Amino acid sequence: MVAPLSAWPWENLGIFKYLLYGPLVAKGLYSRVYEDTSEDNWCLHILIICVLRGLIHVLWNSYGNMLFLTRNRRINPQGVDFKQIDREWNWENFILLQALIASMAYYIFPCFENLPLWNTKGSITLLFLHVTVSEPLYYWAHRQFHKDLLFTHYHSLHHSSPVPQALTAGHATFLEHIVLSTVIGIPILGCSLMGYGSIIIIYGYVLTFDFLRCLGHCNVEVVPHQIFESLPFLKYLVYTPTYHSLHHTEMGTNFCLFMPLFDAMWNTLNSKSWELHKKISLAAGKNGRAPDFVFLAHVVDVASALHSPFLYRSFSSLPYQTRLFMLPAWPITFLVMLVMWVKSKTFLYSFYNLRGRLHQTWVVPRFGFQYFLPFASEGINKHIEEAILRADRLGVKVISLAALNKNEALNGGGTLFVNKHPDLRVRVVHGNTLTAAVILNEIPKDVEEVFLTGATSKLGRAIALYLCQRRVRVLMLTPSTERFQKIQKEAPVDRQNYLVQVTKYQAAQNCKTWVVGKWITLRQQSWAPSGAHFHQFVVPPILPFRRDCTYGDLAAMRLPDDVQGLGSCEYTMERGVVHACHAGGVVHLLEGWTHHEVGAIDVARIDAVWKAALKHNLKPLHTDSLNTP
Repeated sequence: MVAPLSAWPWENLGIFKYLLYGPLVAKGLYSRVYEDTSEDNWCLHILIICVLRGLIHVLWNSYGNMLFLTRNRRINPQGVDFKQIDREWNWENFILLQALIASMAYYIFPCFENLPLWNTKGSITLLFLHVTVSEPLYYWAHRQFHKDLLFTHYHSLHHSSPVPQALTAGHATFLEHIVLSTVIGIPILGCSLMGYGSIIIIYGYVLTFDFLRCLGHCNVEVVPHQIFESLPFLKYLVYTPTYHSLHHTEMGTNFCLFMPLFDAMWNTLNSKSWELHKKISLAAGKNGRAPDFVFLAHVVDVASALHSPFLYRSFSSLPYQTRLFMLPAWPITFLVMLVMWVKSKTFLYSFYNLRGRLHQTWVVPRFGFQYFLPFASEGINKHIEEAILRADRLGVKVISLAALNKNEALNGGGTLFVNKHPDLRVRVVHGNTLTAAVILNEIPKDVEEVFLTGATSKLGRAIALYLCQRRVRVLMLTPSTERFQKIQKEAPVDRQNYLVQVTKYQAAQNCKTWVVGKWITLRQQSWAPSGAHFHQFVVPPILPFRRDCTYGDLAAMRLPDDVQGLGSCEYTMERGVVHACHAGGVVHLLEGWTHHEVGAIDVARIDAVWKAALKHNLKPLHTDSLNTP
């Protein structure tokens, strides 16, 4: 049975809970248009404060997830996983609750009518009430919530988040936020009842309150230890993220709201608070633990850049798709793209742990279309080369190149860098061997004929040679006889007749298995017979025009179940699923292979890489792919 006041009243409304803001919006609009009274201002102020409060939490959370800025200042080095994100999904419930309380307070207490813009006495009174009432009240209530019954039914929800973040500050039960609303409301109400209230005081106190709450939960130490060494008394007046983080790990200490003074007075101050704070502050300028594996990604397009985990984590925790809220942000993102084009360097994007080994994703600050601009190739290769050399200096074992970062025309699938730097300790991997294995294992074993586009690319060549060895007839779409014959000569002599050059899509009108490595239009898809299936390794994926046909996903694998700290989706992939080239690098690391995987795919290694992936519990998305070739 659910404890009283533990669940939120609008818990079952889902997104429709935002309709509860409707009366505030309607009253504000009606009063402004028809009455021109102060009520419209009050409703408008409540709504503005709600927006600003949400923005403070989101911006603090974004900063905490900007690993390229905060990685050496993080208090808890673990990543936030999908479970925590889902658990904290409705973190903003308290903003709605306090908006409703504020709207009722206006009608109950006449002191909120016709407030001035500023009142100097009010600021002093507010500070006095906060220190003498709110701080001790919160301290006492917080300690009560840590007693067995209250903790089990109420406060344990807040402590269920293993890695505190700014959004964790709002993640609590209904009863806790009623108490917190009292704590934040007493100084405002008391100040106003004394006749010292003002609009700026209300805005300032509420937003400062949220700012400090987010500061304590942000998991990034931002307060320099030198401040406390110069002015020791300050350590008792304002807490730090390190100070509050100790409350989440050693829950019998550090109960204060914002002022450690009250923990010192009642002997609940953690003795390690300042020592740990200084240690983390001093480590800010040093390099942290070097990752074992790096996946070097790139941005696909302007819109998908908004899928970054440091922008809005709930959005990045779901597979990418275009949403309406992204449209207003597009121009800003485009301007940021231009700045990145000129100045930015490769940056740390996300990370996760797999069997005690740190896996990081770095991003080359280039968008997909830039890879096809002839004048941009030198600059892109320079970014990739710098990332590889940086990984080599840090002691990274494997760096895997994503999609366009290993484009054949750009750098020969990574060959350029390996040849230029023969003494690299880091292994450079394009991951295409596992990509080919995933595609090949999706093709039914009884297929006798396959139509292949992009037939002379790295993947196309490997797929064609592998299938012909299985005595599958491969219709290779290519206008270049020379390139076709070069690939055909690589096949065993007795299997070369299984490779057939075709130059038109009409040649596949009776073939129900298409493997697409080059983007195809509706007209080109129309030549496929009804019931055909389109396997694909083309980026971006082809559009599913045909309703009488089926379409496969891009080559991908599901990471093992023991992965930790993974909280963002890789582009359009499901949770816990990564592109096959990413998974190929992971397998390379787990197997401890010491060779570079660059240039042409070694067809003889496809089976070995596939078996190694399955051995390490990387799973194909389709269970019928579990049969080893």
